[in-house]
Amino acid sequence: MPLALLALAVGAFGIGTTEFVMMGLLPDVADDLHISIPTAGHLVSAYALGVVIGAPLLAAVTARMSRRTVLIGLMALFVLGNALSALAPGYDWLLAARFLSGLPHGAFFGVGAVVATNLVAPERRARSVSLMFLGLTVANIAGVPVATLMGQHLGWRATFLGVSAIGLAAIASLSLLIPHDHTHAPAGGLRGELAALRSLPVWLALATTVAGFGALFSAYSYVTPMLTDAAGYADSSVTLLLALFGVGATIGNLVGGRLADHSLRGTLFGGLTSLAVVLALFPLLMGAELSAALAVTLLGVAAFVTGSPLQLMVMEKASAAPSLASSANQAAFNLANAGGAWIGGLALAAGFGVTSPAVAGAGLAVLGLAVAGVAYAVDRRRVPAGRRERVIATHVPQEAEALHR
Repeated sequence: MPLALLALAVGAFGIGTTEFVMMGLLPDVADDLHISIPTAGHLVSAYALGVVIGAPLLAAVTARMSRRTVLIGLMALFVLGNALSALAPGYDWLLAARFLSGLPHGAFFGVGAVVATNLVAPERRARSVSLMFLGLTVANIAGVPVATLMGQHLGWRATFLGVSAIGLAAIASLSLLIPHDHTHAPAGGLRGELAALRSLPVWLALATTVAGFGALFSAYSYVTPMLTDAAGYADSSVTLLLALFGVGATIGNLVGGRLADHSLRGTLFGGLTSLAVVLALFPLLMGAELSAALAVTLLGVAAFVTGSPLQLMVMEKASAAPSLASSANQAAFNLANAGGAWIGGLALAAGFGVTSPAVAGAGLAVLGLAVAGVAYAVDRRRVPAGRRERVIATHVPQEAEALHR
């Protein structure tokens, strides 16, 4: 694997850290700015809104630019947003800065996935994407806990200055390690990128992402009360257990990338099935401390096994112009975050019990399987199997464009 993938992983590490660290800093931010914790929670929503808007918008605006230049520019915007967060004089300015920080998130992962696959042989494409996402999963193990401790001891502003420093390191890595000859601007430009979004298989792939990762966030959004109220853990143990989720996510990400290079659809279907089973077993596994810890780890493994296959499937369906569709998939991840949490909350509000969000998540995973099945059926109807396999195996742009049409 080329060393250039390390530069993408460093950027992903910084993005993953700033996305999730706010959850741990909410009490500190609320006290310092003299606002309530629910009001401070809007800072999380502002970042997510920035991701959803910025992913397709920035990918479209930069459609005719060199991919290397785009990645460096997106990381520069990331540094600016986090620096402004550290210097924000009040809540409204911090809200705007968090929105700005979220804008480059989706486009970075979307364009980065395209660059990563262009750096390797066709049989290693999924692994290249998983290595980029490795920065995101490792951020949940190391980046977020360290950044949270920094904020608690040095002040929350120090955390965002630290994240800005990670962004600067990412810019240096991208400049030094990403080769110019693999990152030319797409020939189709914006028109080609927009044409890719008119494809039904692309939208089915995006819908699979929303349903599949909605299943994860339906449970994960409420995993803390499950661990304390159902499994009997003390509040002080939750941070360590969430780190176990990060370990599981890292394992699942690496395994999923390797398996997807052998069978993209097999890995996707297997991952969604495993996710449905793990979530369905949550009410049972949360009955004891040891099995609850196992459940949290398995949740990370099962969910992130599907990460690389989902990203690669969207890129496959928009193979003639994949940057915009790939970035839109990152917006789909964040819609899954919001939608999954909402559905899990409905299950709790209905009085079905503290583990009911996991059961609702199992239903979403089954829905994701169904959508993926429809996408597979549509794909087989549109293109003969032999031609489809030849296009995917060779990754020849002309054949890919013909397949898209």
